Amino acid sequence: MLKQIHNWSLKRSLWVYHAGASACNNCDIEILDLLTPRHDVERFGIMLVGSPRHADVMLVSGIANRQIAPRLIRLYEQLPKPHVVVAIGTCACSAHMFRDSYNYNQPIDKIIPVDVYLPGCPPKPEAMIDAILKAREKFK
Repeated sequence: MLKQIHNWSLKRSLWVYHAGASACNNCDIEILDLLTPRHDVERFGIMLVGSPRHADVMLVSGIANRQIAPRLIRLYEQLPKPHVVVAIGTCACSAHMFRDSYNYNQPIDKIIPVDVYLPGCPPKPEAMIDAILKAREKFK
């Protein structure tokens, strides 16, 4: 019975933690725009939390350089099970224009497992809502 209640709550409300992995701030600004009353994501049960220990979904934006890679692993390990990782933006999905940069390490999906990819530079808040709702399908 308790497991059924837990699964029901995961389908209804997703708590999101945002990890900015050396981003250029375009995706970060769009994520902040997503959380404003204009888009009202709380009607879907989406809420930003300040700790990965309380999150069901981790949004990762930016590229993974040498300094952020171990921190991303540590953040991923702190997520409670079950969880979903969403790569937000072209930089997180494929490193885009930073691929040949001196401090680019490796793709984010080689460091931590990514469940949903959302390309775009930057992706619109409506696309982020769609990606998070697709992440909710992973819990079923």
